[in-house]
Amino acid sequence: MIPKRMNDYLRDNLPEHLLQSRRIEDDGLVYLEFTSQDVELLHRLGIEVDNLGPRLVVCLWNERSPLEIGGYLIVDNVAMGLPSMGGIRMLPEVTPAAIHNLARGMTLKNAAGDLPYGGGKSGIVAPANLSAAHHAEVIRGFAQLLRRYVRLYNPGPDVGTNDQDMKTIAIENGLDAAVSKPVEMGGNRIDQLGAAAGGCVIALEALYREAERLRGLPQFRNLQIPSWDQVSVIVQGFGAVGANVAKFLSEQNPSPRIVGISDATGYLYCDSGLDVGLLLALRKQTPFIAKPYYLAHPEGQDSGCPALKFSSARDDLLRESAFALIPAAPQANYLDVDESSKPSMTVDKMGRWTMVIEGANTYSPDPKRKAARRRMERKVYQERGTLIATDYLVNSGGVIFAAHERSIPTPRDLRIPDAMLGNRDAVEQWLKDHAAQFAELAEKRRVAAEKKRNEVIRRNMIELVDGLIADEDALPCQVAESISIRRIARNESLRVASDVMIEMATTQVTCSVQDAARTLIEKNTDILSVVTPEGKVVGIVTDWDITQAAARGQIAGARVDAVMTRDLVSCAPTDNILEVVTKLEQHDISALPVISPEGQLLGAITANLLATRTLYRLLLGEQQ
Repeated sequence: MIPKRMNDYLRDNLPEHLLQSRRIEDDGLVYLEFTSQDVELLHRLGIEVDNLGPRLVVCLWNERSPLEIGGYLIVDNVAMGLPSMGGIRMLPEVTPAAIHNLARGMTLKNAAGDLPYGGGKSGIVAPANLSAAHHAEVIRGFAQLLRRYVRLYNPGPDVGTNDQDMKTIAIENGLDAAVSKPVEMGGNRIDQLGAAAGGCVIALEALYREAERLRGLPQFRNLQIPSWDQVSVIVQGFGAVGANVAKFLSEQNPSPRIVGISDATGYLYCDSGLDVGLLLALRKQTPFIAKPYYLAHPEGQDSGCPALKFSSARDDLLRESAFALIPAAPQANYLDVDESSKPSMTVDKMGRWTMVIEGANTYSPDPKRKAARRRMERKVYQERGTLIATDYLVNSGGVIFAAHERSIPTPRDLRIPDAMLGNRDAVEQWLKDHAAQFAELAEKRRVAAEKKRNEVIRRNMIELVDGLIADEDALPCQVAESISIRRIARNESLRVASDVMIEMATTQVTCSVQDAARTLIEKNTDILSVVTPEGKVVGIVTDWDITQAAARGQIAGARVDAVMTRDLVSCAPTDNILEVVTKLEQHDISALPVISPEGQLLGAITANLLATRTLYRLLLGEQQ
């Protein structure tokens, strides 16, 4: 059953005839699919198409279940490779625009993590405070919806979902259909291992070492760099990321001081440092620890910090000063130049920080939000001398860990047999029977992921400082984006057509034009390969070919070979991506069949599948 909020949203933004014409139904599972060619329709949903994507937007709901199960899937860009990866967000107010923002962040984050996977994201529209049983059933029903897109998208956990939910999805769709699974599935359990938090700590350490180089920039001329044990850190948000940041820093010797934290109940600040051990112990008892911590030490007595401060105004933490601020709360807009966007804090009231390490997801492709980000950075970075490490350069530890569940694939003999999928009891027994092998696989993935995270995030920080020093007028957000896009472009230069091709819709050479037109509608495409009964491609037919034939009165009773284009432009599976792009541009076509040496259709390359012409011009410019 479609969630009421989702149903209202779609009917408010899309015409009824479109909802019916785009409806794809498969045994009670319902889909509305849109591509980057649907510019106006996506605009109605708050999504602006640009040079990177999105490639696919799906509104999907499950009518098999009496529960309300539905939401959105967005595959933004797969230039780095298939599948796309990104978490499932489960909240009452999920919208396509919000999921697209997160999907674009994953495109850049996966590229910044130097991972061979694209960026995607999904969202479940669900009421708050579901019972455990209903939550599990909603996840199971959503997994059934995602099965159609397993090749394009692998989910992980996000706000409202967790590693156990990924286990449910794997039980339904297979071990390679979800990431950040529990250890008993060989998973890398992102939250439990503090994967994203570890990346933030690595970034802080790396930038601390690189800080001396910043003195060449005018705004950092008087930069003061304390010893490592005198580095003070404020953590906005004490959830999975924020708490693990505090834990990892406190375990170092010497260790920086955690001087401030916030959660939903308020914020704590103590210049001499908070007791991280007590904070973590309280968090085991309750998710909100700011007020309980303060009540345990009224007015700072016996706390070791006579100046202990507590305020129920959580966002006022950002008025306090420290060497580093780590935003780790689920709020993208933590700073802005004015109050119109309702940020956590305005720039004129912020504390003094040397650097900001963005543990929270802050990126948005929306032009207005990107402009606001640039305005903020001009004030914070250029005028105040605070270095900002953009979210996807530093908090990619989670997706790096998750990606290793694909980079180090599940051995064939450990994969859940197809006959067991959906049967939790049978799968649980399978996991028990192979527990030792799964534990060994999980450890192998963890070690490899930690090594990759350390290498990539340190390199990102060096490249960030390099870029800022090379161009004094550049902003951190601009340098960060160029780092990711360069990696996307360079990755493409090494790939061939078979790496990115997708299935291409076909019609038999003996079919009628009416049948071909029906296939175009059913497959939601504008081009078909025309094949012989033996599978050999003999031509292409497009919606324009059929429209022209209808205008000439040649459609009634005609076979498709009477209207198809016989002069076939195609590519081989081994053709370089740049060669494919050249053909698409030279012939001004939207799709290119991939043909085997024997003339068999293997798939297709579409213009919106590629990273777009802008990226390739960037790549070609670098090669010249």
